[in-house]
Amino acid sequence: MATPKDLPDVGGFIRDLRRNAKISLRQLAEQAGVSNPYLSQIERGLRKPSAEVLQQLASALRVSTPAMYLRAGLLDDKEGQGVLAAIAVDPDLTMAQKQSLTQIYETFRRENSRLAEAEAATEAAEATAEAAQATEATEATAQAGPAAPPAPSAPGTAPEAPGTVTPAATGPTTPEGTPTEAVLESVAVTESGPAPAPPSSAPARKAAEKATAVETEQTAAAVEEEKS
Repeated sequence: MATPKDLPDVGGFIRDLRRNAKISLRQLAEQAGVSNPYLSQIERGLRKPSAEVLQQLASALRVSTPAMYLRAGLLDDKEGQGVLAAIAVDPDLTMAQKQSLTQIYETFRRENSRLAEAEAATEAAEATAEAAQATEATEATAQAGPAAPPAPSAPGTAPEAPGTVTPAATGPTTPEGTPTEAVLESVAVTESGPAPAPPSSAPARKAAEKATAVETEQTAAAVEEEKS
């Protein structure tokens, strides 16, 4: 793509546009609001027009103002301005075609810029909402505070032993609420264990042994008699 240095000067650019539009020097000067001699000097490269005059000439010639600024060296070939300049100096396009292409190109660029701004605004709003939610959560946590630990037991306090049932407290009681004698005896037997068996007397044991010996002798005598 051609650069401003490779293209004709702004005076020649204006002269070419004017001739393509088939308007006279006087007509262009009247439409742009400048004098006829001043415009003639611009086209011959004797005078350098100001930005305001370039804007007026661009409007009269129906071309993009940035394209006119680019050809005058007031803009760098950035942000697509070189495309507008190329359209403006393309000899194969008519003035109407150049105007249509310039308008379409600038419309696309404005639309893309608007969409980019809308997306940036949406992202900023989402970031702000997330920051606000995080701040609210932090404040709620700070207000709630940490959970209180369980209170420690006093030193020297023995743990409570499980309750025991007193044997005497169960069973039938008297009208006054005291255990009966049978209950008391049962408790006594339970606590002391079973009573030992009473020992047998010595005379009785000897009599039993003697009777057993006599029976044994009689049995043996009867067995001998049967054998004889």
